Parts: sequence; structure tokens; C-alpha cells
Amino acid sequence: MKSIFEQQGGIYTVQGDYRLPNLIPPTEEKHPIGVWGQRRLKYLKHHRKVLYYNLLTSGKLHSHLADVEEQAQDLFSQLVKEYAEKEGITKQLKSTDQMKWVQKMNNIRERVVETVYSDVVFV
Repeated sequence: MKSIFEQQGGIYTVQGDYRLPNLIPPTEEKHPIGVWGQRRLKYLKHHRKVLYYNLLTSGKLHSHLADVEEQAQDLFSQLVKEYAEKEGITKQLKSTDQMKWVQKMNNIRERVVETVYSDVVFV
């Protein structure tokens, strides 16, 4: 009679008198993981350990991090553009008062980073 593990497609390895299950997680495609994905990984390891281990053992961790990376980059780009338009930060301002443009864009980027953290990375 097969065990539940064997019925699910699991395989055992015999080591001496013991049968040990082969618990190697499935391989997954490697996608580039940037700063957002790395921050998500660190967050999962420290604050969402059960989710981290579930993703790791199911072989879905890397694809999850790649998805978070893509979502975070898209949201970041969209919000920076949106905020700059709302606040009237233009190329003309950049050419006339470069320091003011840099100051305003840095302020926008910092606000957007906090939004991306709260909406995508630290969820």
C-alpha cells in the first residue's frame, strides 16, 4: 500500500534501515531580482516566515520576488510621473532652475518609495 506521499508523486531514498523522502524543491526559472525584490525577500524572512517557507518549499519564491520587483518598478515609475505632473515639475523648470528641480524630484521619489513599500513590498 502506497503512502500519501507516494500517491502525491513523492519518492523515497533508502538509507540503511530507513526510507527518507526526497524533499528537494522543484526548480524554477530565474528572473532578475532588483532592489525591491531583495527588500521583499528580507521582509519575508524576518516578518512573514511561514509565507517565506511555503514559497521556498513550493519552488515559487523566485517567481514571487520577480513579480514583486515588476509591480514595484511599475508603480514607482507611474507615481513619480503622476506626482511630477500634478506638482508642475517640467523640463522647463529643469533647464531654468536645476537645483530646484532636483530638490522637488528627490522629494517626490522619497514619497513614492514609501508608497511602494506600504502597497507592494511590505504586504
